[in-house]
Amino acid sequence: MKLLVTGASGFLGKHIVAQAVQRGHDVRAQVRPASDIKALRWEGQPDIEIVRADLRSKERLTELVQGVDAVISNAACKAGDFYTQFAGTVITTENLLHAMAQADVQRLVAVSTFSVYDCLKMSDRELLDEESPLDDDPVDRDEYAQTKLVQEELAHEFAKEHEGHVTIVRPGVIYGKDNLWTARLGMELGTNRCLLVGPRTVLPITYVENCAQAIVLAAEKEQAVGQTYNIIDDDLPTHRQYLSALNRHQEPRMKSLPMPWLVMRFLASLALGVNKLFLSRRAKVPSILRPAALHARAKPLKYTNRLVKESLSWSPHYGMEEAIARSAEDINHAALAPESDPVQDDTEHDTDQEVRTCV
Repeated sequence: MKLLVTGASGFLGKHIVAQAVQRGHDVRAQVRPASDIKALRWEGQPDIEIVRADLRSKERLTELVQGVDAVISNAACKAGDFYTQFAGTVITTENLLHAMAQADVQRLVAVSTFSVYDCLKMSDRELLDEESPLDDDPVDRDEYAQTKLVQEELAHEFAKEHEGHVTIVRPGVIYGKDNLWTARLGMELGTNRCLLVGPRTVLPITYVENCAQAIVLAAEKEQAVGQTYNIIDDDLPTHRQYLSALNRHQEPRMKSLPMPWLVMRFLASLALGVNKLFLSRRAKVPSILRPAALHARAKPLKYTNRLVKESLSWSPHYGMEEAIARSAEDINHAALAPESDPVQDDTEHDTDQEVRTCV
């Protein structure tokens, strides 16, 4: 197959490209005009065609899409205010889908996120799966959740209006080199300290290479058309277990102040009540004190990857301990590498993490 991967130089995107090539596909890798891709070492590789294009503009996008068998839509924006993220996520998706319709390319794999789920409406320890409710009023969440919900709607409209063959994949917390911390754990308190919210809450993680493999499989397999898949690994850790695993592979270790879920939930509800009663909700409070955001990050829920495993015959290749060890080893090698031998540097991230940038 010939695959177009948008956001190809980002944290997840470059692994999607690597997995696609490994599985025998040709890849057209879309990167932003200003992206520095020297560290990716793609130039000269016959299986990878690098195309610099700004998805915020319709100019020449039909040429970008022309001749590919499937598009993996991975570009998104998590930086700036709502209008910046709307342009980087929604407008780019509209332009891409318009180009696909013009070029008569129907196969689309749209990379979404767990952020679209309405965890506030769910009960503690309820199972979150592909049928769980989506957030229909995400104003109290964040710009990222709002724009990703619109992005999914655009994908569904493309399927209806242009007979598109659409698959939506929703990764959980994607982790890997330079992206090991997640705000789902709580909040960083200065250097090497954190507030660990819900130590016993299960963390729905997926290692970036495992996730990328599932996404490429979704592009390959006919049975994935019309499906939505949650992508998470097996044997999910609790927040405490994940932080402990990080500390086994990093120095200095991060010290944590545990905050039980019920206490944190009460504090967030109290903050919302005070904000409503005395400040007409004008006060800007940290996301950890906004109930909608807190429930999305730290609510104790159950998770399953049954559907993606059964449908795509996918199984996570790396477990958490090995994945963190690989990530830590990469970081150590990067620190020791001479300037004349540049290593990969994750300056662009496009995952469901708290890193804020556009790809």
